Amino acid sequence: MNNFFDSLGQGITAVSDFVCGYPLFFLLVGGGLFFLIYSGFVPLRYYGRAIKSLKSEDNKAEGQISSFEALASAIAATVGMGNIAGVAIALSIGGPGAIFWMWVSSILGMATKFFEGTLSVMYKGKDDTGEVQGGPMYMILSGLGAKWKPLAVFFSIAGLIGTLCIMQANQFTEAITTVFFTPAQNTMGLRFVIGVIICVIVACVILGGIKRISKVATKVVPAMVIMYFLLVLYIILTNLNEVPGVFGAIFTDAFTVKAGVGGGIGALVSIALIGIRRAALVNEAGVGTASMMHGASKNNEPVREGLVAMIGPSIDSGLVCTLTAIAILIQRDVLPLGDGISGSMAGLSVALQAFDVSIPGLGKYLLLLMLFFFAFSTMFSYSYYGQKCTGFLFGARYAKYYNIFFLAMLVVAAVIPLKAAVGLIDLAYALMAFPTMFTLVMLSPKVKAAMKVYFSKDKQ
Repeated sequence: MNNFFDSLGQGITAVSDFVCGYPLFFLLVGGGLFFLIYSGFVPLRYYGRAIKSLKSEDNKAEGQISSFEALASAIAATVGMGNIAGVAIALSIGGPGAIFWMWVSSILGMATKFFEGTLSVMYKGKDDTGEVQGGPMYMILSGLGAKWKPLAVFFSIAGLIGTLCIMQANQFTEAITTVFFTPAQNTMGLRFVIGVIICVIVACVILGGIKRISKVATKVVPAMVIMYFLLVLYIILTNLNEVPGVFGAIFTDAFTVKAGVGGGIGALVSIALIGIRRAALVNEAGVGTASMMHGASKNNEPVREGLVAMIGPSIDSGLVCTLTAIAILIQRDVLPLGDGISGSMAGLSVALQAFDVSIPGLGKYLLLLMLFFFAFSTMFSYSYYGQKCTGFLFGARYAKYYNIFFLAMLVVAAVIPLKAAVGLIDLAYALMAFPTMFTLVMLSPKVKAAMKVYFSKDKQ
């Protein structure tokens, strides 16, 4: 069985490495740069306005949740295992320089999320029961027209896989087995039992629907971000002399051309690719998931929702990923980190080791507590995304059955190898990103026109 999973993982990884290499890099970076410039640098000019927009709410608008609940639920999905395991993977393969490119991706991601959030409200659709829905599939039908329906179907099929939380269940299982069990005890049977427990906990929330998910998210997300900030702040304060070297390593490695096999400019590009690829998994800008959540908000003002949506990447791939990177890189001399040329994929084991060295005897347990909140908050929100894709493909009355598939795959995810988990989700995200980014670019003039009207009201 292990040989089967290893072979499967190698096959998935090979395809994923090709699709998620230069094609995804140019799509997300090029698209994000276009949106940043085309919007007139909205993320940098109107971030304060975006924060204020969280207080606005239109109870007369159609939708299921408020804009703040939509943002909290979207952040609950993005601030998850990727912010810890994803950063650890990026560092283990690409070294400190990969973090710089995650920062670049977060700024570009804010611009992309602005367009995504705006269009999610501008082109809301309705399912076959008449309930208002949002997401790339409805943007495509309402904005581009019925002739583009195959593109909407393609997105939804990829979405059924991309929203399965395989990475979250896999890495949380790894965290538990690393902390509480020896390598000899880490059997497939043990991982299966952990997967079943994860499945039961998630079921208690997601079976209550979007309103229960959003209520849990609004309470959990602010608390977990603050708790994680305080935990890393303690590590920083107790290792202040290491902090300048951490940032020095990030900037130096991001632009240092190394020699060796695959080195030179190729090594430099590989570091950027690793950072961008991991950031795409973290902030999901251009992937299309967040627009499903923002499209469910009670808001008739598209640009305002776009401003709210762009806050997300600044928190997940900006703040939280930076906190993780600092905590790991403080202990970079004792950890197996790569240099962008050679490096083996390591996930949470690297982060757990870093926290345990910084806080002896207690660090790994504190991080495990944070991982519990991070992992489960993501799993709660992702089930909603999968339901929306199911409802679009097969009808709203069948959407509830997706939860059965979703919960069962959490158990499967707990036992498959890390490479298979990472490769599968990366590939699904890439396949979701291509139709989403195409739609955002095609409809971007609509956003530009709406911006002129919206911001002109302020001047008046």
